[in-house]
Amino acid sequence: MALGARQTELTRMFISHGFALAAIGVACGLAAAFALTRLMSSLLFGVNPVDPFTYAAVSAGLIFAAVLASYLPALRATNVDPVEALRAE
Repeated sequence: MALGARQTELTRMFISHGFALAAIGVACGLAAAFALTRLMSSLLFGVNPVDPFTYAAVSAGLIFAAVLASYLPALRATNVDPVEALRAE
């Protein structure tokens, strides 16, 4: 844990960085998916290649997974005693 940082600040920092990276990844993925719709249309069966519900559900799932993957290390980092961490170094 950073010396002098509050637990909420540290958690917010972890989650905001994880969310920003996930949002960039989702935006790049959506752009690539829209660019490759002709190729995808021959590979998909029973799903429209430009189905907004599918894109929204997958994007929301990926964002949720990224936020959860950022939140769990933030919890571990906030539970570390800074004095003990410095002694271990």
